[in-house]
Amino acid sequence: MKNILSCRKAYIMATLAALLSIAIPSAASAQGANDDIVASTILKQGDAAPDFTVDALDGAQTQLSKLKGKVVLVNFWATWCPPCREELKHVQKEIIDRFAGKDFVFMPISRGEKPSVVEAFMAKTGYTFPVYVDPKQEVFKLFATNYIPRNFLIGKDGKVKYVSVGYDAKEFAKLIEAIERELK
Repeated sequence: MKNILSCRKAYIMATLAALLSIAIPSAASAQGANDDIVASTILKQGDAAPDFTVDALDGAQTQLSKLKGKVVLVNFWATWCPPCREELKHVQKEIIDRFAGKDFVFMPISRGEKPSVVEAFMAKTGYTFPVYVDPKQEVFKLFATNYIPRNFLIGKDGKVKYVSVGYDAKEFAKLIEAIERELK
């Protein structure tokens, strides 16, 4: 019994160490991580945004090209992603409420998850803003190959004006500034 507990403890510690090495890159590998992020970003600032149609949880469909003339924030996220969850905590007040009544659309797209998982998350968190689902990552793959949360700010002309990956308060503030610039 003691050997089983010892093996289990060693397995748990090894798994934890492996996860931490992935989630928290060292300073030496930070440049490599940044290179990976850049390489995984298909759509860059200045590129024309590809047209796509995405399903909302309520069953409605939205086509990006029908939103031309508006500023659109396409946000890729997932329910299991801690930085995504942190970012979503700030969305209602700092983005949706702030830009209400303007030519602005917030389009949060859950990447790689079943609608039932996203519905349960929305119910649990109490978020009421519309969300979209991309269970096969078809839309996500038009923009990037890896890493979330990701934000692509699309200007009224249909071109990408700002791109961000990950979440921190300073980056989120820059995103809000970019939205304000585009709405002027």
